Amino acid sequence: MYQWIILGVIALAVVVILAKAVVIVPQAGALIVERLGKYHSTMFAGFHVLIPFFDKVRARVDLREQVVSFAPQPVITSDNLVVSIDTVIYFQVTEPGAAVYEIANYITGIEQLTVTTLRNVIGSMDLEQTLTSRDQINSRLRGVLDEATGRWGIRVNRVELKAIDPPQSVQGAMEQQMRAERDRRAAILTAEGVKQSAILTAEGEKQSQILRAEGEAQSAVLRAQGEARAIHEVFDAIHSADADDKVLSYQYLQTLPEIAKTPSNKMWFIPAEVTGAMQSLSSAFGPEGSGGSGGSGFSAPRPPRPARPSGGDQVGETVRSSTPPATAFKAPSLQDPQEALREARADVAAAEDVASSEVGPTGQGRANPPATRRRDTQPDAGTDKA
Repeated sequence: MYQWIILGVIALAVVVILAKAVVIVPQAGALIVERLGKYHSTMFAGFHVLIPFFDKVRARVDLREQVVSFAPQPVITSDNLVVSIDTVIYFQVTEPGAAVYEIANYITGIEQLTVTTLRNVIGSMDLEQTLTSRDQINSRLRGVLDEATGRWGIRVNRVELKAIDPPQSVQGAMEQQMRAERDRRAAILTAEGVKQSAILTAEGEKQSQILRAEGEAQSAVLRAQGEARAIHEVFDAIHSADADDKVLSYQYLQTLPEIAKTPSNKMWFIPAEVTGAMQSLSSAFGPEGSGGSGGSGFSAPRPPRPARPSGGDQVGETVRSSTPPATAFKAPSLQDPQEALREARADVAAAEDVASSEVGPTGQGRANPPATRRRDTQPDAGTDKA
């Protein structure tokens, strides 16, 4: 009975010893093995056998890249403002033995080294540089940390500033400054838009006035030419019909009521020529004066006018040839509208040149006016002779 108990105890001890002697290291990991209290070897991923009671696993080291975020640290800038900065460190253990034996806790060492280095770097910058120089701060921190942790068997890959929080009063002032800057930009853009709109509106009005003036000038020229043609035709028709003064007086009396039809007229003055026109008209239908022929009641018949050939355009020519030179009608020469417009523009330009030449640089007239002005103010020789 006792023999079986002893054999069981021996078997259990063998199993325990074998369990402690066999070690399997996972991937991306390392074991620091000490033999009799002294560093013996570093075991990496795989199957390993230890000597029981002689070999001991001191530490297990993770060889993967690690990310550590440190608590916000108050830092004073060069312009005496306290800012709170959060940092994130990306590092990797490259030598497990140095990481175990060169420093007791490399995580705490990296944190304290980051805080001191960050205070040195931020202390040489003002708030504006601190907020706008993240890349420069990250580079300087990484360089200092990588140099200090190299002997610990640790490689610092990246250092990032997660947050930079200035005081609340400074944040309010910064927000007001940004709001004022945005308002200024909005006002500038609005002013530029108003300016461009005013310029475009003025250009449009200028072009519109120029085109309207050109159209009115052409319309005036064409209207004048049309009126000239109408007067020519009416005058030619009157002379071709050989109307006497009685017919003209009758037409004159018919025109007077048309003048009085204007709604704005409050009073109507009868021209002095109406008396003469009525006398001429009454002499055509009533008895003549003392030089008349007795009691016939009608004026003496007019002598017959010479017969005029009929036919088309020769009537006007025959009338012009038969009328005396003093009353002969000369057909007006009609000018091309474009040519008349060009002449009007040339006259306006010449008048502007004369006006600008008569005004000095200070806005006063010249001391000696041109000879043409002096000649205009002199009396006309023909008038004196008359």
